[in-house]
This record gives sequence, structure tokens and C-alpha cells, in this order.
Amino acid sequence: MHALLTPEQARAALDREGQSIAAFARKHGLNKNLVSDLLNGRKKGKRGEAHKAAVLLGIKEGVVCTVVPAAQGEN
Repeated sequence: MHALLTPEQARAALDREGQSIAAFARKHGLNKNLVSDLLNGRKKGKRGEAHKAAVLLGIKEGVVCTVVPAAQGEN
């Protein structure tokens, strides 16, 4: 298990990788304003998309589940 990052450390990691908040958000299918809110401490990342973003940024421990929608026409 790896150590959690602070929002400041997560932002620094993006900077080290040369990746913008918008690029990170696009890469993971997230709202860029939400990612920015997490990195600025305005959101905690408790549920839903905020949880997913916080886990992917490394500022929260958790699991990101990928739900695959059922094909149309299946019963």
C-alpha cells in the first residue's frame, strides 16, 4: 500500500508529469472543475465522481469500480 498524497502533493505530481488538471480529467473521464475543487480543498471526495477522482489522484484510499452498461436489447 502506498502513502496518501496531500492535495498539494497531488498537484505537484501532475506538474512533475507535465499534465494539466484538464488533461488528467479528460484522461479519466472526470469533470475538470471537480478535480480542481479536490486539489484546492473545496471538495473532500466522499462519493460518486468526487470519490473516483480523489482515489485516482492518490489523495484518498479506496476502490474505483468500472460499471459496464448492459447491451441494449438484452433481457
